[in-house]
Amino acid sequence: MTLRETAVKGLLHLIPKVFEDSRGYFLEAYNKQVFNNLGINETFVQDNLSKSEKNVLRGLHFQNPPSAQGKLVSVICGAVLDVAVDIRKGSATYGKYYAAELSEKNKHILWIPPGFAHGFLTLEDNTVFSYKCTGFYNKSAEDSILWNDPDLNINWGITNPKLSDKDQKAQTFKGFDSKF
Repeated sequence: MTLRETAVKGLLHLIPKVFEDSRGYFLEAYNKQVFNNLGINETFVQDNLSKSEKNVLRGLHFQNPPSAQGKLVSVICGAVLDVAVDIRKGSATYGKYYAAELSEKNKHILWIPPGFAHGFLTLEDNTVFSYKCTGFYNKSAEDSILWNDPDLNINWGITNPKLSDKDQKAQTFKGFDSKF
């Protein structure tokens, strides 16, 4: 596993070693020992998958403490623009975001620790996205920030994505009071 540094402390962009031949490919998406060596000493308790058509935007979601979640995210099929926003109050990169394309082709993985709002835009039809979470889903702890908030200024490359009602009504970053 190769680590690509990001400008946001704690957020890791991982590139697994892929073994390809005429039959297809094999990769190790998670290995506790390898991840511990990278400083990720978390216990994962829940795996989630979502399938979306092209131009679906999900996010920017997070769960507040004490139900915060770290997420190990990757794409099984298709491609996304994945975005993580630092919402840790004391962080030098508070309000900054990191964006990366994750796809079935590049097989990249992101480690998004607790204290980040997370979202993604699907770039292809039938995209299957995988989330490996360190905390259980807790509806009463869920929250979100508006995907196109002008203060965050995220370049999604789209002006009219397919959104849920919840994501259309998310709070602004300026009005947000982080519990992290």
